[in-house]
Amino acid sequence: MFKGSMVAIVTPFRDGKVDERALGELIDWHIAQGTDGIIPCGTTGESATLNYDEHNRVIEFTVEKVAKRVPVIAGTGSNSTEETIMLTRHAKEVGADGALLITPYYNKPTQEGLFRHFKAVADDVAIPIVLYNVPGRTSVNMLPATVARLAQIDNIVAIKEATANLQQISEIIELCKGKINVLSGDDFTVLPTLAIGGMGVISVSANCAPADMAGMIDAYFAGNMDEARRLHYKLQPLNQAMFYETNPIPVKTALGMMGKCSPDLRLPLCPMSEPNREKLHRVVKEYGLI
Repeated sequence: MFKGSMVAIVTPFRDGKVDERALGELIDWHIAQGTDGIIPCGTTGESATLNYDEHNRVIEFTVEKVAKRVPVIAGTGSNSTEETIMLTRHAKEVGADGALLITPYYNKPTQEGLFRHFKAVADDVAIPIVLYNVPGRTSVNMLPATVARLAQIDNIVAIKEATANLQQISEIIELCKGKINVLSGDDFTVLPTLAIGGMGVISVSANCAPADMAGMIDAYFAGNMDEARRLHYKLQPLNQAMFYETNPIPVKTALGMMGKCSPDLRLPLCPMSEPNREKLHRVVKEYGLI
């Protein structure tokens, strides 16, 4: 259901508030550049520092602005099952095409707890669900056997797998037998993930270079491996630069350099250190984005 180059879009801020004009311009630009899906309120969208009203409004605004041109997959996960259900219900009510649900962080649930958490949300809200596994942030790794159990639930349709572990990704693809799409959650492993059966990416780098990320995936599925490899290696310096500091500090800084939105962040995230900012500026300039 969900495939291709999908962007975990930033949430632009100005004067401490969500900048809807900048967000709307980013959405239009992404669609024009070939992005296949928009994901608001993910990690890159600073969902952790949005209050409930802001979170719900960003999703509603994104759905309205996209206007069915591409799928909108709303980030609605949290470390509380009840809160996740509440946010996911709202996303469905305002017309989101799917929901991205992170594994509960800090709680460190067992594999059985993970299964019951996602099943409870899927049973309560009839919306296509994308699982999100990123143990580097959550301290819990959802194992392939658990993903395979969840893949039997009809409205669980995909997983964003951000372990950068091709063995684990392979096991998920093998065990799930095509019941769900596997999406890369790490920009530097997109092409290898496609090569072993993945179907796309939910990307950070696509915030800055949407046409190249979409072009790489389109080239792969068209059988043009030379072009896919060319774009893979072109993107690598940018992919690395997006993690000079904690995401989304670099990507928002880069978008500020590009004039796409203010680089404003919310505490506890803070502006990029000057040495890293200088390194990032060189990469963005050499890439041709400024």
